[in-house]
This record gives sequence, structure tokens and C-alpha cells, in this order.
Amino acid sequence: MFHLRTCAAKLRPLTASQTVKTFSQNRPAAARTFGQIRCYTAPVAAEPFLSGTSSNYVEEMYYAWLENPKSVHKDSTVWTSLTWTRSSTCPPPHSLEGRSRLFLCGKSSDAWRFEEFLQRKWSSEKRFGLEGCEVLIPALKTIIDKSSENGVDYVIMGMPHRGRLNVLANVIRKELEQIFCQFDSKLEAADEGSGDVKYHLGMYHRRINRVTDRNITLSLVANPSHLEAADPVVMGKTKAEQFYCGDTEGKKVMSILLHGDAAFAGQGIVYETFHLSDLPSYTTHGTVHVVVNNQIGFTTDPRMARSSPYPTDVARVVNAPIFHVNSDDPEAVMYVCKVAAEWRSTFHKDVVVDLVCYRRNGHNEMDEPMFTQPLMYKQIRKQKPVLQKYAELLVSQGVVNQPEYEEEISKYDKICEEAFARSKDEKILHIKHWLDSPWPGFFTLDGQPRSMTCPSTGLTEDILTHIGNVASSVPVEDFTIHGGLSRILKTRGELVKNRTVDWALAEYMAFGSLLKEGIHIRLSGQDVERGTFSHRHHVLHDQNVDKRTCIPMNHLWPNQAPYTVCNSSLSEYGVLGFELGFAMASPNALVLWEAQFGDFHNTAQCIIDQFICPGQAKWVRQNGIVLLLPHGMEGMGPEHSSARPERFLQMCNDDPDVLPDLKEANFDINQLYDCNWVVVNCSTPGNFFHVLRRQILLPFRKPLIIFTPKSLLRHPEARSNFDEMLPGTHFQRVIPEDGPAAQNPGNVKRLLFCTGKVYYDLTRERKARDMVEQVAITRIEQLSPFPFDLLLQEVQKYPNAELAWCQEEHKNQGYYDYVKPRLRTTISRAKPVWYAGRDPAAAPATGNKKTHLTELQRLLDTAFDLDAFKNFS
Repeated sequence: MFHLRTCAAKLRPLTASQTVKTFSQNRPAAARTFGQIRCYTAPVAAEPFLSGTSSNYVEEMYYAWLENPKSVHKDSTVWTSLTWTRSSTCPPPHSLEGRSRLFLCGKSSDAWRFEEFLQRKWSSEKRFGLEGCEVLIPALKTIIDKSSENGVDYVIMGMPHRGRLNVLANVIRKELEQIFCQFDSKLEAADEGSGDVKYHLGMYHRRINRVTDRNITLSLVANPSHLEAADPVVMGKTKAEQFYCGDTEGKKVMSILLHGDAAFAGQGIVYETFHLSDLPSYTTHGTVHVVVNNQIGFTTDPRMARSSPYPTDVARVVNAPIFHVNSDDPEAVMYVCKVAAEWRSTFHKDVVVDLVCYRRNGHNEMDEPMFTQPLMYKQIRKQKPVLQKYAELLVSQGVVNQPEYEEEISKYDKICEEAFARSKDEKILHIKHWLDSPWPGFFTLDGQPRSMTCPSTGLTEDILTHIGNVASSVPVEDFTIHGGLSRILKTRGELVKNRTVDWALAEYMAFGSLLKEGIHIRLSGQDVERGTFSHRHHVLHDQNVDKRTCIPMNHLWPNQAPYTVCNSSLSEYGVLGFELGFAMASPNALVLWEAQFGDFHNTAQCIIDQFICPGQAKWVRQNGIVLLLPHGMEGMGPEHSSARPERFLQMCNDDPDVLPDLKEANFDINQLYDCNWVVVNCSTPGNFFHVLRRQILLPFRKPLIIFTPKSLLRHPEARSNFDEMLPGTHFQRVIPEDGPAAQNPGNVKRLLFCTGKVYYDLTRERKARDMVEQVAITRIEQLSPFPFDLLLQEVQKYPNAELAWCQEEHKNQGYYDYVKPRLRTTISRAKPVWYAGRDPAAAPATGNKKTHLTELQRLLDTAFDLDAFKNFS
């Protein structure tokens, strides 16, 4: 669409003087000099960076566009032509009065003075300062001001650690004393979790924009050290805010993403995020990307860090315009930022601003960059801060007089000193002051749940029947569906008549009932519309009309909440991050991400490890996202078998050696409140229905990890009766034995504990061996938080039974290492807990069908051989 690029075909790597000479022949007399292009084949000493005399690269982009206008989208051509015509191909010079106002109103010195203040007060502290690119602050202000002028009233930002404190102070306007408190090592942290380092924290603030005199809300999303990981999270949150305020074109809510040059080129999540930018269910209608191009990545030179000429070349995949501008020319930076904001406002597409700058210190303030970039840093040592240099230029030109300049400096220094004095009065550090996504009205004023109870998750039979009837029909006239789907819908209708649900119907009823209650539901992931295993069919396709679809779920009730179900791109990292961000925006929505197969979550491990698992502990940020991970040993090979439950259970924050107070009121709800996430493996559709509804009816939000079945989707015994879903019913954390063994518990020789699909293998084998009175089987549906109270009751019920844990996963995988110590704690270590399952292995499953069946039979033999563990006693 838009191919204006600095690196046009004829712009080969040249020295600065050659570049200027090439273009100066056809340029206006008053045109600026160009920023130098890095020459990768030149000796290090000859690299023409950081001369401090170059300006912006926008002119190069313009000339490149003039050479090949045919490749430019028509609308973009018109807009670009008019823009450049209005500006006479170069940024028009400001009048003296205008430049004075730019300096004073823009408070250009604040960014520089803020870093100077931190350096004076905490010279030995890591802060990842912005020195070398202080112009970023007025650049962001310009983008925000211009966007506000164009109607935007909510800006969501994401950025790495470098410069974050400066952005918080001078763009978001976080109270300075709260920032300074983060440097005080003597302050005790509030009991709100682990907390995080100061340069990872986020913020939410609503204020008046001084330029437009309009209200604007700014949110800076907290992030981990994993560079660019926050990109899709910001996009998801932006999409959600647009959705909730009805902003279908991105005119009210927008996102700004900040990047480092090395990370922008090196991190694959950048590409994944760009790839989502224009997809119907993921677009945020344009993001302004600002790259802080330090020309270095930690200690790695660009020639070793990327194969492309520019760090921003990844943006070419969506034909985003890329503006390269020298950050030592603040006026050029302001102009480019205005153009970028105007582009986003006009076309609602992504745009990139590449601030070509430098990093005055090492990777952090304690790092010595001269070890690896000696010549570069000899040049950097000679550079004055850009905003100081700009201010002195204006003074020398008479645009600003010396007293005005000194007054601006002293005014901001005084503000910092006063805030520093106030920070001394603080006695405790509160992470909640840094919350980036508040939920007004959901919690009490002090951030606590409004109750510690959960109502019944059951529904009336009329509601269940109505949802079932819609799920088994086509609510649109003259709509032709596939013949195979007609049979599926007919089968659903028969199940409803028999007051029975399978897995797909249970999910339908959970979703449909929440929509009736005004809860928006968003289900996203690869192939989720049909379902990987062709069981869901939430989007019907007309067999005769192209692109004509129907979503019956949106035809349930007259005033229901909308249901969004969308197939995602073939991405896990980006899409899961996006859905996490979407779930951040509101607690009154059920946001689900389904992996095509459970093990595919491992390519999104960063989002799971850095955001979902510890998010509340680090940033006091609750999130109710649901992960649906298909799991089960079906003989399909090492992949597509295991969702790696051991990894999720290992990251649960409960203590396996401490038995909680089982007599505590609302014990089960308190357990949920204290945990970092909930892990379940349901064995019945009814329990799956209840856990989905419970996720919304709880008075707080926790991530929910569900290991969903594959073969059980159509298993004739994996059915639930309406009676299990009526008012008064709840999610069952444990499903106890209810057969003959429970009638005569004293005669039971072995009590098997299990979870998920293997239960059906065990019951079939038990029946075949006629051991229904000797072996009891208890299903643990909620693995974490661990149901100590209910399992203690089960053990006490069978006093003569030995205890064994049975699983289909290998011994070093699955649930055994999590369950065994907790079960032992439950019974005060009075008995051993034996193991019946596959042997330890490196791979999750065998690729040989016969070996799979042999292993299955072996674990069943162990489970029902009452003498299997005698030699180990």
C-alpha cells in the first residue's frame, strides 16, 4: 500500500557527504542536511554516526516516493501529495514566536532535567535512563496532543524499561514522589505480592490535555524484561477499550508502542503483532510505533544484530510508512510525529517513527560501554544532551532569552526537589498505586472483593432447553448448511430432548447463559469457530453463498451481550498476549484462548510465565483469562498429546507441606482468592459448564487453566444430565466414588485418585475385572488450589484402603509430583501414596500405536493389582 521508505533502491550505503551531494542537486535552497546512513562495509572508524549536525530523513522518503509513485495506494498518494505540497516538501520553519512557544509550552527541558536529577540523587541505582534520546518525551507529547486534537480521548502505551520512569513522570504525569519512593531501599513493601522493579511498572491516569483542553486517559501497561512481550498485550487492551465504547474505527482509543532498535528487529513477536494489525477481529485501526534507535543492542553492534539495512524493516510486511528522523533535531522530530499522528488519524493504519539517537550510558547506569564500543562512546562523550543543545540554540538565536531558559530549568528542578522531600514522608510502598488497568466499581474502594461467596452456577431447565434448541438449529431463513452438520445439529436436538448434554452443548449453555446476563464472551484461537475436532460449530457457513455466515449464539436473547468467536492467525505468542490484554480491560467479560492442541501453548510460554502466572503478584493486576488446552494420551504421538500440566502445576503458589485451616469459613473461595491461578481437568461436561460460569460469578478474577478433552468430546459415557446443572448445583472440585464401593467403604482395598480422561479407562477396566466393590475411584477435578478438605473426607471414608494416584502421563510429567506431597500432607503422612502410570520418559508420548496400548494396559494392570505395591511397603 505505502512504500515510502528511506532505503529506496538507489539509496545504497553511502557516507553522509555522498548522501547530501546526491540529493542536493534537486532540492530547495533552504533544505536541511540528511541524517547519515550506516555503512556496514566501512571500517568502524569511518562510520558517520553522531555528528550532531544531521536532520530528518523524511525528505529522502519523499524523493523515494516521487521516483516510484505507482507502488503507492491511491488514497495514500493523494494524502501524501497534499501533505508535502502544504509543507513545501520540507518542515516549514517555525516563527520566532512559534519556536519560543514550542520550547516553553513543550517544556523541552523536563526530560533532560529529570534524568539529571535521578543521576544526582541515585548515581549507583539502575534506572535505564533516557539520556541520548530525551527528545522522546516531547515526541510522545506531540503524538498525544495531535491525536487528542483529532478526537482521541484514550491512549494505551507499551514500552520497554529504557526511559520508562521519564515517560511516567513527564508524559503520564505520575506523582514524582511515588517514583522517588521506588529508589528508597529502606521502605517496606505493602503485603500485595512480590512487586516488581520500578522500571517495569505501569500506570493509569486521566487528566486534561493542556494543548487541546480536552480530557485524555493515558495507560502505560506494565511489562517484564522480555522486550516486546507487551506489544500484543497493549493491542488487546486497546481492542477491548474500543469494543466497550463502540469505537469501531479507532477514532477514540488508540495505542502507542515504543521499541528499542535491537528488539524491534530481533524479536519475532514484533512480526506477530504487525500481522494482527489488519485482521478483522484483532485490528486496533492503527498504532503509532516509536523506535528509540540507540544504534546498539546491549553490547551488540547492528551489523551483528540484524540482516536488514534498518531495524524498522519488519514494518514493511504491512507497508507501514517509516519515518527516520535524527533525534538531535527536535523540530524535525516534532514535525515527523505530527505527520505520524495525522497518518494514523486519517488512514487508521500502523505508522513507524524511527528516532535515530544514541545511548549515553551503558546498558544500565552501572555498565561500561567502552569495553565493546570504544570509538562510538568517545563520540558520545562529546555530545551535549539534545534538549540542552536545542535550548542553547534558541538562546543564541534570540528566540528564548537566557533568563527564560534558566527559569524553566530552575522551575523543574524545584519541582523535583519538593517531590523528593515529600517522598521522605512515605512509610510503605504500595504496588496498587501503579495499577495500569483499574476496574471501577468491581472491588471495594480499598481494592477488596465485595464478598467472599459464590452463588450457585446452575440454571433453570427452561434456560437450558432454550439454549439447547438454538444450538441445534439454524436461526436464519434460507440458509443452507452442510449435510454433515445437519446430522450434528439433529443429534444435539435429541440430546436436549433427553435432558442430556455432551461437551459442545455444555460449553454452549455456559456461554449462552452468561450472554443472557450481559457478559460479553470472546473465544479466540486457531480454528475455534468450528473447533479443532469439529465439535463446536459456532459459526455456520452457507453452502451456496460465499462468505455468508451465521452465529446462532448471537440469536439467543433479545438484549443479550454480544458473542465474539474468531479464528486467529497461526500464532500463539501474539494471540494469547492479545487476549490477555483484552481480558485486562473489564472483569465483566469471559475471554478464552483455545490452543489448537494443548502443547502449542509452549510457543506462548513467555505470556504464560511473565504475565498470566505472576501478573497479580507483580503488578496487583487481576485477570480472568481462560486457557483451553486440549490434552490426552490418544496414541497420536509425542506432539498433540500433552498440554504439559506439570508446568502449570509447578508454578502454583500453594505450599505442598502446609495443611490449611479446613474449618475456615468459605474455605474453597478463600483458596481461590489466595491462589495465582486455577487449574482444572474436568471429566464431565456438566462440571465443565459449572467451572466456566463460576469464572464470572466469583467476586474476583483469576486465570483459569482447563485441560480439555479430545476423545471425550464424543465418548458415549461423557455425558451429563440436566439435573447436574439445575439451580443449587455447583462446580465439583472432587467427584467422589458413587458406586458399590461407596456403599460398603470398609470393604474397599484400594482408593484410586485420578483426573480427566483416564477415569473412563479405569472404570471400564474395573468393571471388566469385577472389582467394583474392592476399588474406589475418586476424581480430582480441581487440581489447584488443591482440595485438601474434600480429599481428607474421601480418605477417612475408606479406612482400610491403600492410596494410589493413577495417571496416563509419564511419571515425570502430568500431575503426580504435584498431587503426591499434597495428598501426603492431607493425611498427615500416615500412609504412602503409590503410583500407577507410565514410566518416566523424555517425550510426552510414544509415536507407536501398539506401544501406546501396551503402556495403557500396563498402568491399568498396576492400578488393579492389589498386590502391586507389597514389595515396596
